[in-house]
Amino acid sequence: MNWVFEQENIDWAALSNLYKIAPLGDKHPDDLKIAFSNSLYKCFVFDDGALVGVGRALADGIDCSYICDVAIHPDCQGQGLGKAIIAKLRDLSAGHRKIILYAVPGKEGFYKKLGFKRMSTAMAIFKDQELALKAGLVNET
Repeated sequence: MNWVFEQENIDWAALSNLYKIAPLGDKHPDDLKIAFSNSLYKCFVFDDGALVGVGRALADGIDCSYICDVAIHPDCQGQGLGKAIIAKLRDLSAGHRKIILYAVPGKEGFYKKLGFKRMSTAMAIFKDQELALKAGLVNET
């Protein structure tokens, strides 16, 4: 496995496809380029030249680092790659006062094993609030 921490040679269409098959939804290549460009930390993992894992952290360098968009190719899931990407992003974020992680519902147990705790005060406004409610990302209570 080859780990890359810069984005100069990333194929954004391949990254978009990885999110689709992971499956973590449709993310447009141009949007991904902007999101990763604005992220302080990023990990791209390749196996024989193919992109098989990715993750990023939005961070301000002192107070908050927010880990998100971790995706693993289905053929590589269950082999510890997601755990390794999270560990690397945690290490890169270590100097921050807090490290926050966003995950899809149902994955909480995985992240608890990696040391994350459920936040009591997290709130969100989504562009499509109705879809976020249906998907269980937010609730009315």
